[in-house]
Amino acid sequence: MVAVKAGDVERVLAKPDPKAVVFLIYGPDTGLVSERARRLTEAAVDDAADPFQMVRLEGDDVAADPLRLADEANTIGLFGGKRAIRVSATSRNLTPALAPLLAAPPQDAVVVVEAGDLPRSSPLRAACERSAVALAIPCYADGARDIAGLVDAAMRDHGLGIEADARQTLVSLLGGDRVASRAEIDKLALYARGQRAVTLADVHAVVGDVSALALDAVSDAAFGGDLAALDGAFTRLMREGFDAGVLLGFVLRHGLMLAQARIAIEAGNGSPASQVEGMRTLHFRRKAAVERHLRLWTHANLTRAVRDLGTAVAATRRNPALAEALAQKALWAIALTARRAAART
Repeated sequence: MVAVKAGDVERVLAKPDPKAVVFLIYGPDTGLVSERARRLTEAAVDDAADPFQMVRLEGDDVAADPLRLADEANTIGLFGGKRAIRVSATSRNLTPALAPLLAAPPQDAVVVVEAGDLPRSSPLRAACERSAVALAIPCYADGARDIAGLVDAAMRDHGLGIEADARQTLVSLLGGDRVASRAEIDKLALYARGQRAVTLADVHAVVGDVSALALDAVSDAAFGGDLAALDGAFTRLMREGFDAGVLLGFVLRHGLMLAQARIAIEAGNGSPASQVEGMRTLHFRRKAAVERHLRLWTHANLTRAVRDLGTAVAATRRNPALAEALAQKALWAIALTARRAAART
C-alpha cells in the first residue's frame, strides 16, 4: 500500500482498508502514537477488556523472539472472534518479526505496532509501506489547527461550549504532545462542569504551558535511559523551534539537583525515596522517575554528566548551526550511561 499522508490519517483511521492486518503507528509524538494504537486495537475487537481478544506485547520481547508475534497472531481465540495484538515501541528492529505476517497475513487478528520517529529509509517503515496488507501511519506533533480540532471535539464530548478568546488562548498554551494536551483539556472541562461555556478566566486558572512538560520529559528520559521517549520529546521541542542550548541548560539543572541528592544519600542522609519527598517543587507525577534516577546514578557518574552537559552547552553557543546535533549527542550519551547502569541492577 502507499504511505499514508499526515493529512489523510483521520480518514484512514475512521475506515481502515479491510485488507490491512498490520498497522505501523510511528512518529515523534509518542502520545499520539499511543492514542491511535489504542483506537485501532479497540475498534478491531468486540470487547477490549477481554484479555483473550486484546493482547499486549513488549517490543523488546518481540525483537528478542521474532517468531513469537506470528505465533500469537495465528493463535485462535479461546471463544473465537477477532483478536488485536498491540506491540509497544522499542529501539530494536522489529522487521524480522513482521516479515512472516506480511508474507502470510493472519485471518483473525490485527497487529498494531507502535514506533518512534522512523526515517523513510527505516526497514520497518519501508516493509510496511510496500506491503499490500499493512498501513504505515505517521504521528507528527499537533499544529494549531489540530489542537483547535481536539479542543472542539473534547468540549462537545463534555457538553460544553468555549468562548472565542478562551479557545484561542487555550490553543496557544497547548503543545504538540497529544496525551498531555488531552489531559489539560479534560482538566479544564472538569473545572468548568455545570457552566454553559468555558471562559478565558477558566483557562488562566487551570491550564499551564504544556510545552514545559516536554522539557521534563527530556530530562526524565535521558537520566532514565529511555531512548525512545528521549527521541520523541527532543524531536518535538526541536520541531517547535526550542533552543537546543537552553534545553541542555534545563537538563543540566536537573543533573545538578540529582548530584546534590546523591551526595546526601552516599553520606548516609536518607534514601532516594526520602530525598525525592524533600523536593518540594517536584511535580508528584515525576517523583517515581526522579527516584529511579537516584537509584541508577552515582555521584561520580552525575559529576561527569554535569561536566559533559556544561561542555555541550558552551559548544552550542560557539556553533549555533550544530546546536541541535550537539545537544542530541550529549543527551544520548547520558541515556546510554543510564541504560548501562540499569542493565547492571
